[in-house]
Amino acid sequence: MNFVTISVKCSTDLSDAIVAELFEIGFDSFQEFDDGFEGSCGEAAFKEVEAEEVLKRYPAATFSIKEQERINWNEEWEKNYDPIIIDNRCHVRATFHKANPVFDYDILVNPKMSFGTGHHATTYQMLSYQMNLDHQGKKVLDVGCGTGILAIMAAKRGASQVMATDIDDWCIENSAENFTLNEINDIQLIKGEIGSIEKVDFDIIIANINKNVLMDQIREYSSRLIENGVLLLSGFYKDDISDLLEESKMHGLVKQSETEKDRWAMLALTKPKP
Repeated sequence: MNFVTISVKCSTDLSDAIVAELFEIGFDSFQEFDDGFEGSCGEAAFKEVEAEEVLKRYPAATFSIKEQERINWNEEWEKNYDPIIIDNRCHVRATFHKANPVFDYDILVNPKMSFGTGHHATTYQMLSYQMNLDHQGKKVLDVGCGTGILAIMAAKRGASQVMATDIDDWCIENSAENFTLNEINDIQLIKGEIGSIEKVDFDIIIANINKNVLMDQIREYSSRLIENGVLLLSGFYKDDISDLLEESKMHGLVKQSETEKDRWAMLALTKPKP
């Protein structure tokens, strides 16, 4: 599968806003630089008109678009990928970083083109919340798993059953590789939309995607969540919380808590008994 990459030259202030809009239209991998960033997506997912409309809204930014063949992204990431420390408890690293036994959780991730390394504020918040959420003996579903990092944390936290899904071939391949790197062999990995997956009652559902997809799928999440189960949502801005809470309320979900980092937000919802 070939990829389309947009190189954007802009200030740090503009970078977050443009990344958010590109993420909404299908770009799922971003690499930051001092003078801007690069965003990539699969060729089939590329919406040229929508991408150009986004970038036209930011005249202070300059950009170029290029197509590229699938390459060895491990080598590319090795040049720029630094380990991440979350709440002084979790160490997210690639295979070329040394392990550090001081941390409670050591997660190996070779991200390739998949989204979810701990660098982004949404993944960071999800991992942080997971470390304080009881997973012991729970059934967990990770929707839009990307690198599989959240499913890996669920397994390390003692979940009895973990299922991870994504619609992208590359994410499925990358998640499988990362599960092996972390010596976790019992995560059920499925390619497909959540609506096509057999209904199982889950104790915890995790979805770090984007606002539009979350809004469309909240009904599905609620239908698969047990009473008093927990739904974790991220991939959206703080300004989007009210819309997501309104939609969640329609499907029997209530807010348990929320967090924010760099304007990105996370919601923890629960499904109380009727």
